[in-house]
Amino acid sequence: MKSREKCHQVMVKDIALGGCDKIIIQSMCNIKTSKVDEVVKQILSLEEYGCQMIRVSILDDDDAMAIKEIKKQIHIPIIADIHFDYKLALKCIENGIDKIRINPGNIGSIENIKKVVDKCKEKHIPIRIGVNSGSLEKDLLEKYGVCAKAMIESAKRHIDILNSLDFHDYVLSLKSSDFQMSIEAYQIASEIFDCPLHIGITEPGPLIPGIVKSILGLSTLIDQGIGSTIRISLSSDPVMEVKVARQLLLAKHLISMPTLTSCPTCGRTKIDLVKYANIIEDYLYKVNKDIKVAIMGCVVNGPGEASDADIGIAGGNHCAVLFKNGQIVKTIKEEEIIDVLKEEIDNWH
Repeated sequence: MKSREKCHQVMVKDIALGGCDKIIIQSMCNIKTSKVDEVVKQILSLEEYGCQMIRVSILDDDDAMAIKEIKKQIHIPIIADIHFDYKLALKCIENGIDKIRINPGNIGSIENIKKVVDKCKEKHIPIRIGVNSGSLEKDLLEKYGVCAKAMIESAKRHIDILNSLDFHDYVLSLKSSDFQMSIEAYQIASEIFDCPLHIGITEPGPLIPGIVKSILGLSTLIDQGIGSTIRISLSSDPVMEVKVARQLLLAKHLISMPTLTSCPTCGRTKIDLVKYANIIEDYLYKVNKDIKVAIMGCVVNGPGEASDADIGIAGGNHCAVLFKNGQIVKTIKEEEIIDVLKEEIDNWH
């Protein structure tokens, strides 16, 4: 099994995929790409939460032409998601796209494929081959049915086309809504292909089931050293995709970021703890410090259970005690909790 550290390295702008023990976080815009102002606003928000690459759908010429203006206003590599139409791929390349998601076997003649590949070579633009269990070739479905083996054979067809054109800057994904099928496909791919793997579970569902399926599948792959870039696909705000990805990579010790401890609340809790925990949790994604923060419901267990926190509060009767490194510093009013915590976080070093 070839780990992310040992596979062929592909550069997306200035970001390396493969050849190192890093997993790059990406998400996808859910706004039509030609709506430049809205798309830019969404991407800049995703950047704040830690998104490192962003994918956009290219449905028509207007979407392809919008890439040039979007790129002027964002700071992370942008990927064009294209199906079937090689001309849209060429237009995206002309407008400065950093990476293309297109399956070479689905865009017509070898001449058309070569036009895209030649332009990608010229501009140093990698291609992601995206195999989905829900859109496999008809002959593979007849031969195998929907399974990991069919996904691998589909991937091999696309890879063989690129290799025959002496193009090797490609990334591969093998996604299914069945996370166990995805695991199997990625495990096989890591043994037989040398390219970086983009890992994800496609169409896993709304927020809660989507998170559960994604974590079950991707956690297994990450533990096996598989995956150079990740997307948590959710029927939700793309910000949630980035948050979940960061928390997963944090739990696997692949990134460092602020952490928040908060109690599950009980009858002793007399402050609006859930509200405050959500506000501070969101705030910490935008803080570039390795800090531990705790929000506890009461003083019975608060400072003790969160004694390893750098900064925290424990609720009282519509008030809270502020503690640092397990030691109570002062009492604050409930309405001051958020402002005091943010100030302490900002001033912590």
